[in-house]
Amino acid sequence: MPQQLISIKEASELASKLVNREISALNISYLVQYGKVQKFNSNGSTLVDVDDLKKYYISFKGARELNWKKTLGNDLNWALSFDHLREIDTTKHVHRLHPYKGKFIPQLVEYFMDSHVDDFKTNRYFKPGDIILDPFSGSGTALVQASEMGIHSIGVDISSFNCMITQVKLLNYDFLSLQEEIREINKKINNFEANDRINSFNEELLKKLAEFNDTYFPSPEFKYKIYKGEVKSNYYVDKEKEFLKIYEALIKKYNVKLTQYKNETFLDKWYVKNIRDEIDYAFSLVKYIKDVKNKKALALILSRTIRSCRATMHSDLATLKEPQLNTYYCFKHKKICKPLFSIKSWFDRYAIDTLNRLKIFSRLKKDVYSSVIPADSMTVDIYKEIKNRNRKFYELLKTQNIRGIFTSPPYVGQIDYHEQHAYAYDLFGFKRKDELEIGPLYKGQGAEARNSYMEGISKVLLNSRRYLTDNSDIFMVANDKHNLYPEIARKSGMKIVNMYKRPVLNRTERDKSPYSEIIFHLKEAK
Repeated sequence: MPQQLISIKEASELASKLVNREISALNISYLVQYGKVQKFNSNGSTLVDVDDLKKYYISFKGARELNWKKTLGNDLNWALSFDHLREIDTTKHVHRLHPYKGKFIPQLVEYFMDSHVDDFKTNRYFKPGDIILDPFSGSGTALVQASEMGIHSIGVDISSFNCMITQVKLLNYDFLSLQEEIREINKKINNFEANDRINSFNEELLKKLAEFNDTYFPSPEFKYKIYKGEVKSNYYVDKEKEFLKIYEALIKKYNVKLTQYKNETFLDKWYVKNIRDEIDYAFSLVKYIKDVKNKKALALILSRTIRSCRATMHSDLATLKEPQLNTYYCFKHKKICKPLFSIKSWFDRYAIDTLNRLKIFSRLKKDVYSSVIPADSMTVDIYKEIKNRNRKFYELLKTQNIRGIFTSPPYVGQIDYHEQHAYAYDLFGFKRKDELEIGPLYKGQGAEARNSYMEGISKVLLNSRRYLTDNSDIFMVANDKHNLYPEIARKSGMKIVNMYKRPVLNRTERDKSPYSEIIFHLKEAK
């Protein structure tokens, strides 16, 4: 049968009909770029084959739901997968301000807090003017969405850096002042030269890299061959070694120093020397910003920048393995990639992005109170902390108390929440409180770790109940593979009144196997 070729625009319209949701031309271009569908050229235009496109999208027309339910059980609530949403929807405005492992998507908060959701027409859990609490506030997803929905919010987190991420999202800015501050610092960073030969080195490296990749890893043709399983693994290894010789010759030619003089801290170990010099210079500029709000925003931009500039493979950004100071075959981009040697373009990109996202959110959020408390949720005195921060919010809190909780506690033995931002703790000098984390990765998932986890979560709930209204509603998002939450509920004097099992479709890890989590709805046991 002859191929039926269609344009990118036509492909987006066809795909949208196939899956009954919007598939943009950008989505189709992404598939072409990453070799998921084959690219054809016609007079300078990109075309795709109809059958190729249908084969890719057929898995989204019910097949994925059936496969996941077969693995995880028929009690999976597919409506909570939000698979109809694009990444731009699930990372809207300030939710993309800084990477954070273990956060839930904003639509999950909206689903359980919005009184207009069909499932909850007779159950109006939260309404504008209520106060909610997130005792594991992380990067602030629940607080941001509460602000957008006209609900007052309080977040508590043991990590000072996590609290800073949330604060930057929620603060009200003088955008003219912030924009000018960003412009001045960006200009100074771009004019800074720690090594006057690094630009020449980088330019020649990029040129040789482009030539090599165009010859041996042409895109998207090579990616499509990988997708079809037509490339042998030794091909990557041989070409990686071949280019490494070119790279080493350039390092010698320009006398580029890769490692730093010491290897004691995270910043010492995970950054090429020139990048470390630029980081230190940029931080020296941020430290002397007088406006506290602007200083925090620029510190977060710098943090996001240096996270992206770590000397690691692109596929290992979420979970670092070993410093990568040489060129390498990249399994994410399907070509030879290189370490970064400057933060300049990344800082510029993130500065623009951050400013735009903050502006968008400023137009959406309501005039409500929100407060972020860096403290231990097992012992924090919320009345005292709010009173010290905002007297008016305190008076409101004492009058009506907290209507409920929406939170995602740490999952037992999965993430070290301080360590994931070790670069920021090194740079900003925040005090680490790893020993107060509940269920950290380093404690594992054994019996002792599970008992400690149940004890910790129960203490948080017992402490939080002191500030809740009668008949309050508590929603906790957890991957409870060890079945700990029935006992947690009992220990904290509560009962589980409902459970919603949702598929988690988009994960940062390379393991894409079916995975679910449960939203527990708890109420006080009578």
